[in-house]
Amino acid sequence: MGTTFDTESFHRSSIDNALAELAAGEKVWARTSLRRRRELLGELHRRTGRFAADWVRAAGEIKGLAPDSPLLGEEWMSGPLALLQATAALEATMTALVEGRSPLDGVRLGSAPGARVAVPILPHDGYDRLLLNGFRGEVWLRPGVDADTARQRAGLAQLEPGATHGIGAVLGAGNVTSIPALDALYELYAHNRVVALKLNPLTDPLYPVFEMIFAPLLELGVLRILVGGAEAGTYLVRHTEVAHVHMTGSAHTHDTIVWGTGKRRKKQLDKPITSELGGVAPTIVVPGDWSEADLQYQAEHLATQRLHNGGYNCVAAQTVVLSADWPLRHRFLNELRAALELAPGRKPYYPGSDTRVADALAAYPDAERLGQGRVLVSQLPSTDTPLLRTEYFAPVLGVVELPGTGGEFLARAVDFANTELVGTLGANVLAHPTVIRRLGTAFDRAVERLRYGTIAINAWTGLAFLTPRASWGAFPGHTLEDVQSGIGVVHNAFLLDDVERTVIRGPFRPAPRALLHGEVALTPKPPWFVSNATGAATGRKLTEFYAGGNPARLPGLFLSALRG
Repeated sequence: MGTTFDTESFHRSSIDNALAELAAGEKVWARTSLRRRRELLGELHRRTGRFAADWVRAAGEIKGLAPDSPLLGEEWMSGPLALLQATAALEATMTALVEGRSPLDGVRLGSAPGARVAVPILPHDGYDRLLLNGFRGEVWLRPGVDADTARQRAGLAQLEPGATHGIGAVLGAGNVTSIPALDALYELYAHNRVVALKLNPLTDPLYPVFEMIFAPLLELGVLRILVGGAEAGTYLVRHTEVAHVHMTGSAHTHDTIVWGTGKRRKKQLDKPITSELGGVAPTIVVPGDWSEADLQYQAEHLATQRLHNGGYNCVAAQTVVLSADWPLRHRFLNELRAALELAPGRKPYYPGSDTRVADALAAYPDAERLGQGRVLVSQLPSTDTPLLRTEYFAPVLGVVELPGTGGEFLARAVDFANTELVGTLGANVLAHPTVIRRLGTAFDRAVERLRYGTIAINAWTGLAFLTPRASWGAFPGHTLEDVQSGIGVVHNAFLLDDVERTVIRGPFRPAPRALLHGEVALTPKPPWFVSNATGAATGRKLTEFYAGGNPARLPGLFLSALRG
């Protein structure tokens, strides 16, 4: 007879042992100097560069991407590149703290609508100005926080490094491979909690890569990486040794953790929890006098916002908000259909995708089936319809048309996004520069009124995810009872307190066309576009550059980007 193996008991034993080791590791972390904490980030940075190719190889296998697929660029950029940038930015913050300075020393703070302090995050250095020329970003702090307070509080828990806060359980996401690593780092540095990181089973093939990259933290005893299914996750988060939980996933998973699975809501979790949970992200298209090239480019842009990573991003656009009075709306929708159909095909790797697409088709039998499992639902009602309240987490895109033009339309669109759509993680706004200038303060007021944790103007909110000093999370104010897109923020490499949102701005046109129209922007079609033919090569070259910082790599990088 063969022996039986009790997987659940094995995972519980592994979790018990890991937490016992972390309890000892917390004492080690409390004694670890700021200087050593900074050095650890440098070691992680070097090891990420060393094992980046292994990371991307594993990610490609998880997602069913061929070794020569241009879509592997997504895995370079949202995988090792994201961690390289995060460790470098956190290391700079720790350097300031080691030297007794605020991380915001030397940073010229600005102002945002509503008497808010705006912290510039992009461009941060000369390489940002070269590689993301034309893109800008700020973190807006909550109203009432002044510049002096912002400088004093930057650093969060690293302002008192000896005051640790127990063991944090991090439930890793299954869609974007850098999320588990970035969330674990944030727990350790922003909150001074040692970390039990449980991988989503989908990303288990990355376990050996993460072991190699995070070896310095594993050896120090301040991180443990765990595997297992839902039972292991439940056991971990309810363990008496765990002081705090952070998760990335769906609101349904969050509510199951907090409230259990019964029909009667009874709280099951006896500790604080923070979360990033996605939602129904809008892209507001402000009517204007767009050329044929503008229509085509922005249609590709919007297709990317929906289809990047196969459509399995928490911040993927799901609702397009158009003006019913825009003369170009039909031409734009035709370009959008073409962009969705022509985008490279890929395996629907995320569990349940086909079922969610089928649910959308059942709810909207007249929806357009565009091939590759992609669905476009036009002429949606502007209230009380499933697509506005359900995050499909699949290549499903809806279109809502609202009356009005100019400021009248924009005000309606903001009200619609704030009141009719579930979630507040991210919102995109596409607007011609002439229209933005003409609207003036009305446009600024519209951006201020959007209650979203990240707002992208002529850019995609996904860029904020890749910007290490940006905050990433829902708009403040959600509760456990109505969690929507979650509670708290991550990334935030300045370690800012009192964060409200991140605002990213990009060029309306790519280079060289932008320069011909008076836009100061040298960036061609961004490498994260799903239609970028050299996305994989450019993503790899970006990663190699950020791993070593060798300027000799820049010419090859620029050439690859221009070919895209």
